[in-house]
Amino acid sequence: MAETRKGFLIDTTRCIGCRSCQVACKQWNKLEADKTANQGSFENPRDLTPNLYNRIRFVEQADSNSVKWLFLNERCMHCGDAGCMKVCPSPGALYRTKEGIVAFNREKCISCKYCVSACPFNIPRYGADDKVSKCNLCGDRVAGGMPPACAKACPTQSIQFGNRSELVARAKAAKKSIYGESDLMGLGVVYALEGKPEQYGLPAKPSIPVSIFLWKDVIKPLGILGFWGSVGAMLLHYVTIGPKKLEDETNNKEGSHE
Repeated sequence: MAETRKGFLIDTTRCIGCRSCQVACKQWNKLEADKTANQGSFENPRDLTPNLYNRIRFVEQADSNSVKWLFLNERCMHCGDAGCMKVCPSPGALYRTKEGIVAFNREKCISCKYCVSACPFNIPRYGADDKVSKCNLCGDRVAGGMPPACAKACPTQSIQFGNRSELVARAKAAKKSIYGESDLMGLGVVYALEGKPEQYGLPAKPSIPVSIFLWKDVIKPLGILGFWGSVGAMLLHYVTIGPKKLEDETNNKEGSHE
């Protein structure tokens, strides 16, 4: 998988906040426009939505003398160890392609929203149809040998797409500060940052919540074991006691009539 795994290298130093990636993504995936209102920020929209798979986060850093802008392309990270996939109870609703993409199938989504709780980056969204929605890394384009729409549209090559291992090696050779190389068995979206992850709103050490492991590895198996244990106990009771008790009651009634 490491040799064929695809991904992004997003160089934040090259991003100019033009949001061409947002527009291209909407066009290719045929996503409806989001109605927004000016809330005193250049960000538009202010958050990911079911109709916005990727967006540019504007981070303003001001001191007494100047203002500096940091831009971050926010989207699904396509984690190597994906919490959303671990916790999803519906087979095939969230799945991994041969290129390493964490894709989704709305028809198989049961609207449990467990994936929202499992994601360290707060990415999955649910729309009016109450089905999961997120960046699918343009899996249809990738399967056809084309780059994702956002990477194709980026005018500064801030979003670079290719074999993940090659992109990481390229960033290291350029002495970039890399985020996501080994976290969660390697993120499918690796960032070259100017500052600390926290400055961009990224967790310094992303991890799947412990509660997810408790649910998947302890509570869920115990629940299944308890269910089938109860079924087994009822069958055992019926086989060993039920018929005998019924037979005894019948014999007692016949004896009382005599």
